Amino acid sequence: MRDAWTVFRKELLDALRDRRTLLMVLLSSVAMGPVVLVLLSTLVSGIEQRAEAREVVVVGREHGPALVNYLQRQTYTLKDAPADWERLLTDSKLGDPVLVIPADFETALASGTPPVVEVVGSSGNQRASTGMRRLVNLVQGYNREQATLRLAVRGVAPSALEAVQVEERDLANAGARAAQLGTLVPFFVLMAVLYGALNAALDTTAGERERGSLEPLLMNPPARGALVAGKWGAVAVVAMLIAVLSCFSFLPGQWLLKSETLAALFRFGAPEAARFVLLLLPLAGALSALLMAVAIRCKTFKEAQANATIVLLVVSMLPLATMFNQDGEQPWHLAVPALAQITLMGRVLRGEVVGPLDHLLPLAVCAGVVVLALGYVARQLKGAAVR
Repeated sequence: MRDAWTVFRKELLDALRDRRTLLMVLLSSVAMGPVVLVLLSTLVSGIEQRAEAREVVVVGREHGPALVNYLQRQTYTLKDAPADWERLLTDSKLGDPVLVIPADFETALASGTPPVVEVVGSSGNQRASTGMRRLVNLVQGYNREQATLRLAVRGVAPSALEAVQVEERDLANAGARAAQLGTLVPFFVLMAVLYGALNAALDTTAGERERGSLEPLLMNPPARGALVAGKWGAVAVVAMLIAVLSCFSFLPGQWLLKSETLAALFRFGAPEAARFVLLLLPLAGALSALLMAVAIRCKTFKEAQANATIVLLVVSMLPLATMFNQDGEQPWHLAVPALAQITLMGRVLRGEVVGPLDHLLPLAVCAGVVVLALGYVARQLKGAAVR
């Protein structure tokens, strides 16, 4: 243990001496929370501002005075669409969908023939796409009003057409609804831990080998196990530091939220950050060991970076299983590193209880990864890989 502690201090000091790389990693992990929240807040705030503006862009408003009157009674302001509105929609320069009223609107309405009213948007225009459903609901509201008036004129109660009364009920609690807005937080925290461990893991293995300092280190008395344990401890400490900073960076980041709705729904305080850290610490150790195992066979730092890309890709793709899985959380999710942490962090955001047994399986898997990876590194240090 004394030898492992000596190697640990040496490797940790080496990692801290590389101030430029360390500063970039620390700044990215600390700034990530505020940046993500500002971008999310800007998106939500823009949607809210467009909704509060209550404006409808119309083509042919003179053709449908009855529909125009209805929209104005709903406190909406009508704006004439520009002459080249189709091109502006396609180029994402017009942020609102366009209501197109045909020339025969009033004639068709009077004759009992339903006129065709178009709500035009562009799936490639995100701002316009978000407003299309609102505009369609407005036109449907006009349909319901006209149907009610026609029935009333004929002495028929409008309720006679409603065989069933439908009421919507949402079973999700406030935490589950808030978690939908915070789904990006676990992913960004996970990637911060991964990239935090990357540089230190590659430098302490392939980096030392490229510099020619690994062979002299192996000539010292400490056993291979102590040497590997000390190196892994230093890398894991750096990764764990990044985990702590990235999780708690979201706390001051909430001060930058522009949307009051988002600020009310986004529930991520110090308890949630602490639980995130508790979940990420075993993963930080496992990723550190895994990256060291990948890099130990590489002769140069650049080669190690190329080989580590596979680990980066797999870890970044695993969280997508929760996004594309329509069957909900599966028991095997907790047995897969990174996916288990994403799953449990999602529970934390939803306000669900994460019991000791939920921590046990991911912890055991991460411990197994550490043992296997470090055993592989120690075996490589004894073989021809370092000759």
